[in-house]
This record gives sequence, structure tokens and C-alpha cells, in this order.
Amino acid sequence: MNTVRQFTRFVGGSAALVLQGNAAYWAWLALLGALIVSGALAYARQVAEGLIITAMRDQVSWGFYIGNFTFLVGVAAAAVVLVIPAYIYNWKPIREIVIYGELLAVSAIVMCLLFVLVDIGRPDRFWHLIPPWGYLNFPRSILAWDVLVLNLYFVVNLVVVTHILNRAFNGRHYDKRVVVPLVLLSIPMAVGIHTITAFLFNGLAARPYWNASILAPQFLASAFCSGPAILLIVLQVLRRFTKFEIQDDAIWKIAELMAYAMFLNLFLHGAEAFKEFYSNTEHLMYTRYWFLGLGNHRTLVPFAWTAVGLNTLAFLLFIVPAARKNWITLNIGCLAIYAGCYIDKGMGLIIPGLTPDALGEIYEYFPTLTELRVAAGVFALGFLVFTLMLKVAVPISLGQFHVHSGNR
Repeated sequence: MNTVRQFTRFVGGSAALVLQGNAAYWAWLALLGALIVSGALAYARQVAEGLIITAMRDQVSWGFYIGNFTFLVGVAAAAVVLVIPAYIYNWKPIREIVIYGELLAVSAIVMCLLFVLVDIGRPDRFWHLIPPWGYLNFPRSILAWDVLVLNLYFVVNLVVVTHILNRAFNGRHYDKRVVVPLVLLSIPMAVGIHTITAFLFNGLAARPYWNASILAPQFLASAFCSGPAILLIVLQVLRRFTKFEIQDDAIWKIAELMAYAMFLNLFLHGAEAFKEFYSNTEHLMYTRYWFLGLGNHRTLVPFAWTAVGLNTLAFLLFIVPAARKNWITLNIGCLAIYAGCYIDKGMGLIIPGLTPDALGEIYEYFPTLTELRVAAGVFALGFLVFTLMLKVAVPISLGQFHVHSGNR
């Protein structure tokens, strides 16, 4: 009962804390709220009228929603970049900030699940995936594996951060018997969620663009770039606007790890491009559509070369120690790698894999305003979750918010 009372005080205090803030905090929440309402209205219209109001068709049945889902799975998996040096090598500068990587993973998984939900044409049938009412078709279905690992990874990270913050709020150190096994379990699970997502694509033998064995390591390499890029920006914001002390060594070490991941990401992309162009089989048309276009169909070409340019720029900035230790070039590199990976794993992964279709028809897909509004609403909801968790986690980490602080 004592544990229940402590947790109740933690929940009540957290609820009171997120209702406090300055004008900038409330303006940010108002912006997120407006985007969420706009997205909800667009989604309500989509449910009422069907997916016909999106740009997706039989030729391109996956689009902006699944592109965002694939990208955000990588963001969620990137928490392992902090977990390994913090818990395996016990490196103190990163151990102090690893919880923020786990908070990012929780909010990213929330967005992943929402993007799957909005992509379902009949969301009222979602219950078919929920045992025992529905039939998940596990273990035969790769989709079933994806549902399972995403939800388990979400639960593991949520339990870890809740336990750590609850204990710290009540003036107690976290229980290593609970945290350490779960954190170690999260490492293979982080690899697993992106690997299984890659298997969803490269298991489709009729889609040659995705039917490559290096897709899973390619996904992981890009994940270990894009997720930490967001985290580096967040850590700098926390250091700027709060009293939370984050050592430069922690930021620079994350940037160094990103440089290695970016090299692997570029190498794997180059290896796949070489294989396609050098072999010059009929399957080249999908890669050609992405990089060079097919005839007059060149909608995606600017996106392709923008992604290549941004990823290369970020790698050059991060591989040079002086550049990644300069705050201006560090942040330019973070924005470049985030945008580059977002294009690669969104437009660059989904659309060329479906274009041309099985009959050779080229359908030029570009997201509609409805899709953009729904996606903005999903991102805003994820940012809201992350903001509210940070609102609680930062004061607890600083020792400003605890059971005796009067915030109940």
C-alpha cells in the first residue's frame, strides 16, 4: 500500500506540474493543440469519406503515413545509442542523460502506432488485431511480429522511465533489479523493431526495390543517425533554458557515434546503388525512377539528390572533430542528417518501391493536404507527449520536484 501511495503522489504531482508554466510553454502547447485539432478534423473526414481523399491509390497503396511510420521506428530505436555506453560501459556523462533518449523512444512509438492507425482504411476493424477478440496470426505474419515488438518496446521504455522518475520523486534510488534487466532487454528489442520493419519490406518478393538483404542494416544505420540528431538539439535546448548541466563530452560522444553510423549508412546506400546500376537489369527502373526519373516522370529526383547532399554534408561535418565540437556546425549537421534521413526513409523508400507498379504504370504520388494535416496532427501529439514528459523529468533530475517540494 505504501508503494501505491507513493505512485499516486507521483502521478498527482506530475499532473499538477504540467499545468504550470510560463507564456512560452503555454504558447507551445497551444500550437501543438491547434495542430492536433486540425489533424483530428482531417482524419474524421478521411474516416467518413475513405482513403480516396488521400493521394494513395491501387498503384501506390502506401504513402506519406507509412513513410513517417518507417522513419519514426528508427527514431525510437536510436535510444540504444545512449543505452549501450551508459549501461554496458557505465560511462557517466551519458548515463546522466540516457533517460531522455528513453522518453524520446516512448513518444516516437506513440507516433508510430498512430501513423499505422491513420493508414488503416477501416479503423473500426482494428480490434481484429487484439487477442483474444481478434486473430493476430502470430507467428506466421510479419505484421503480427511488428505489432508485438513495437508494443513491447513501448512498454519496456515506459516502465523504465516511470520507475526511475517515480523513485526519484519519492527520494529513492531506482531498483537495479528492475531497471538493468529491462534496459539490457531494450537493446535487442531496439534492433528488433527496425529489423522486423525492414523485413516487412524486403519480404515482398514482387517489389525488387525492397527485396535486398542489406535493407535491415541500412535501416539501423540511418536510425542511429536521425534519432540522436533530434536528441542533440533537445539536450542543447534543455541546457539553455533549464539548470540541467549536460557535459560537452556527452554531446560530442553522441556526435562521434553518429559519424560512424552515417558512414555506414552512406556506404550501404552506395553499395545498393552500385549493384543496381552496374548490373543494369530490368529492376533498375525503380532506382532510376528515384535518382534519375523515368521519361518525363521526375517528381522525386529533386528529393533524391537533396537527401544525398544533406547526408553527405552531415557526414563531412561530423567526421571532423573540430566541426562536430563547434556548436554551429554541429547543429547544421544535426538538421541536415535529420532531413536527409527523413527524405530517404519516407519518399525515397516507399514511393520508388511501388513505382512503376506490377503492370508498368507510373502513378505520380504526392501527399494531399488531408495527409499533411493528419501527419502534422500525429507529430504534434507525439511532441506533446514528449514535452509533458520532459516537464516532469527535468525538475526531478534537478531535484526541484519531489515528494516534499509542495507540488502535489
